[in-house]
This record gives sequence, C-alpha cells and structure tokens, in this order.
Amino acid sequence: MGAVVAVVGATGVVGREMLLTLERRNFPVDRVVALASSRSAGQKLKFRGKSVTVEELGPKSFEGVQIALFSAGASTAREFAPVAAAAGAVAIDNSSAWRMDDEVPLVVPEVNPGAIEQRPKGIIANPNCSTIQMVVALKPLHDAARLKHVVVSTYQATSGGGRSAVDELTAQVEAIGRGERPPVKHFPAQMAMNVLSDWKPSSTDGYSEEEIKMVNETRKILGDPDIGVTPTCVRVPVITGHAESLHLQFHRAMNAAEARELLAKAPGIVLGPDHYERGAEPQPLKAAGTDPVYVGRIRDDLAVEGAINLWCVADNLRKGAALNAVQIAEKL
Repeated sequence: MGAVVAVVGATGVVGREMLLTLERRNFPVDRVVALASSRSAGQKLKFRGKSVTVEELGPKSFEGVQIALFSAGASTAREFAPVAAAAGAVAIDNSSAWRMDDEVPLVVPEVNPGAIEQRPKGIIANPNCSTIQMVVALKPLHDAARLKHVVVSTYQATSGGGRSAVDELTAQVEAIGRGERPPVKHFPAQMAMNVLSDWKPSSTDGYSEEEIKMVNETRKILGDPDIGVTPTCVRVPVITGHAESLHLQFHRAMNAAEARELLAKAPGIVLGPDHYERGAEPQPLKAAGTDPVYVGRIRDDLAVEGAINLWCVADNLRKGAALNAVQIAEKL
C-alpha cells in the first residue's frame, strides 16, 4: 500500500522537483494531489507517465491525505500546514514559516533523523537550502570534535529565487549577448555577470534574512546553541547549484586528514580529490541534477591552528529542497 501525497505549490520550481523526486525514488504513492493557487488550477502535470490536474488549494484539500509536501511560501504554510495536520496528514514544509517553532522539528535526515518523531503539531520543517548542504558536511566533524565557530560564505544559484529569477537571469544574458541593456525586475540590480545580496534585511543590523537563517537553523539542527556562525550570503549568476566556503574551528584540534576520513564515511557526501588540482573542485555545473553534497578542497587553516577549511556544493533544488523533504517522508 502506498500513501496519498499532496504537493502544495506543485507548479513552482521546487514543487515540480518534488513530483520528480517522488517518481525518481519510487516513493510508495497511491495517489498524488497537486495543489496550487487559483491561477494555476486546471494545469496538467506529469507523474509516472500520467496526467495530474492541479487543484486549487483550500480548506478541504487534505481529506484522505497522509503526507503533505509544502513548497508555496511562508504565508501559505502558516495558514494551511495546520489544516493538513488537522486532517490527519504530516505536513513537511519547505518555507521559513515553522523552522524556529520549538514544537516543530527542523530536519536533515543525514543529520538528525530522530527529531522526526517529536512533532506535536504534525508539522516537520525543511531547513533553508544553504543550511541543509552545510550541516550535512558539518555533522560528522561536529560529532568528532564539536564545532566552536563556523565562518561560511555562500555562492547561491538563482533558482533559489524561483522561476522568475531564473527567467530574468536568462533574459539578461541574452540581452547582453545582443548588446542591449539587460532587464531588471526581479532582482534589485543586474544579476548577469554580477554578484548580489538580494535577500531582505534582517532585524540584526547589517545581516540579511538568509544569513540569520543559517545561524539559527544550524544551531537547532545540530542541537548546540553555542556554535558560533558567521555567514555572508551572496547570489551568483548560476542557474542551479549552491556553493559554500567554510572555515571551521573546533573545541579540540582537527586536521584535514582526519576531516577527510570522517567525511568519507558520512552519508550523503561525495568527496572530491584529496589534492589541489585546477578545475577539479566540486562545481555547481556538475552537481546540478544530482543528489549528493560534494565536499572538496579540505585544507588545514594556515593561520588558526587546529582549524580546517573546505568547499561544498549541492543542487539547491534537490538536496536543498525537494530531495530533503522526500527523504523526511521516507523516514516516516
């Protein structure tokens, strides 16, 4: 017997990826309910070779549903995740709505799968895309030597901003190729051939919302409120695949050789070469369309004794969103 699975926001970039992930991983589904706003109702989506008609999301959308995958924004999740839970479904939400709620587990299956069982509200939160790939890499190192301070700089793909962001980047590249002025509507400035911080400011002076998410979510997932996290998040003109540079300090000395040995045995990770080779590091272009977190350039820090540096890359639509949510559903 399979489950009845609802996908909320099914016509969006991540919602479509959720459907593809359910199909690709042969998730036991008896029926898929594709839900979206009234603007998208009536559209046809493909699932396992059959056509699924998108229905308008409403109060009665979750009758008979066992698992509800949400990728429709925080306001929709705040309104309808409790509705799904009240109807008997487990809601797995990809937005920021429930991540820091004390009664909602924030889960990365390779890191804290046990948290899934404690869900008094019937809701499980999917972390931010940049946090997910980072904590997959951090978990085995934290278990061995306990993290003290994480300095992270992100290089985030435009698909994290949704379909309109990707469309605008594509339009800008094409316009530049024609010698025309690139259109700027979705982004606060030109994205093509540029680097931007395009998230909203947080209440913490000088930081974006994205950066503060990485601080709070990392501490919650790893269960250690004392970990220092210093983030700088930027958007780069890449379609799919987030990259991150990490400087890690520990409560006991760690070196690159030990880190590499620990990461080689960790779930969900693929290691790059153990030596520097030009162009051989993990790259977004090669990570796109795949499931692992790729880790490379593991080095002893040259200035801080007992600290290491590394580089990690992952498909932000897969492990950073849809795959992580489906993996949670598999654990259920």
